[in-house]
Amino acid sequence: MEKTLYAKLADIHANADSKAFILADAKDADMAFGIAAPGRSPEHVDGGFRSLQEYREIISQNVAQELLDIMLMSVSTNEVLTIRRRIFDSSPVTPAIRANDTTDIHVARGSSYPKAPARPFRTALLDHAQCGSLCDDDSRRHLGANLGLFSMTFNNDPQLDLAMLEAYKAFRVEAELKDFQHFLEIFPPNAPANPIAPDKLGGFLNDMIVRALAGVAQAARPLFLKMAYTGPKAMEELVHYDRHLVPGVLGGSAGTTYDAFKLLAEAKKYGARAALFGRKINNAEHQLTFIQFLRWIADGAIAPEEAVRAYHGALQGMGIKSARPLEDDLRQTDQSLSYGGAGTTISIPSQPTRTAFARPETAANPPAQKTANPPSAAAKPAGDYPRKADGNPDFARMTQEQILTYHRDRLGIM
Repeated sequence: MEKTLYAKLADIHANADSKAFILADAKDADMAFGIAAPGRSPEHVDGGFRSLQEYREIISQNVAQELLDIMLMSVSTNEVLTIRRRIFDSSPVTPAIRANDTTDIHVARGSSYPKAPARPFRTALLDHAQCGSLCDDDSRRHLGANLGLFSMTFNNDPQLDLAMLEAYKAFRVEAELKDFQHFLEIFPPNAPANPIAPDKLGGFLNDMIVRALAGVAQAARPLFLKMAYTGPKAMEELVHYDRHLVPGVLGGSAGTTYDAFKLLAEAKKYGARAALFGRKINNAEHQLTFIQFLRWIADGAIAPEEAVRAYHGALQGMGIKSARPLEDDLRQTDQSLSYGGAGTTISIPSQPTRTAFARPETAANPPAQKTANPPSAAAKPAGDYPRKADGNPDFARMTQEQILTYHRDRLGIM
């Protein structure tokens, strides 16, 4: 089965105006949160966490939906789902593993690790990711994942940052020898020796990324980047410098539904070509529906505000109680960019200012289509949808496409 990731990367590199967008679900949280990784289980009266088995079943369901391009997992989950169960063999989704786990993602309950300056560390073995065991036979390396996430946190400290770069260099050497590809995650400082002013953070991260990769030949470079979205200026600056870096954004803390949808739309608008959401997907009331709306936003089919309203409508139709009232879920909140929830936060501007690096609006890059103001909530579309006996739409029997069309009609959006 052809993997959509590689088809999209090929299009992005070949076409400066490519609309391809890479979407990933980050289900590697067991390498950070431990028992809390699978998330709260709504099925449990005591509000406890899901089991690892439930977590992996959700991963399988999200892969089977075939809207994602990448599923990021721990090596142990990859062994179960990729190597043993073979769920990716006939799927367009690419399996990937977290290849290292720096100390700032060690988020054990009661621990203070995320507040201490990040140190390099790597649990995962590439042989285990590829083969499930130590492997001298290269013919077995196709059994598992051949893509991994390598993460670095720069704290504006020469000794700490040098250790991160040395660890990345050692990883690249091993990865190239074993024909293992990677994408690169860059966290902002979690405990900087010398704090960086908020308006300088984007420039600091961009410079550290470019500096770290300038001495790396193509054979060992990352396929794309996963980084904090610090605003339009920094994103456009990086894209203008080298669009072949293929920047992507990390999701950060859970936040509201609008936080997730707006982050995706804004990052894409200013040059991002990938988004990797972990907690934002994992904490969703219904992950499959949440992912569907992320895909529609990534493909330009729906705006964030409209998507939040439609998502709530879909939940209501499925009989699922939303975590927040619609009014609250349409609000933006400050988002933590660190795994532990401390340190740098961002607030995405509601009307960001375009910078000198913005591409001009042309036929190939048209301005965003304006949508009409929503009519009153009482308005109901008269389309041909499955309906209940009382005439109301029967969301349980509607396809995802019908649900989207229903809400676009209801909101008066063309």
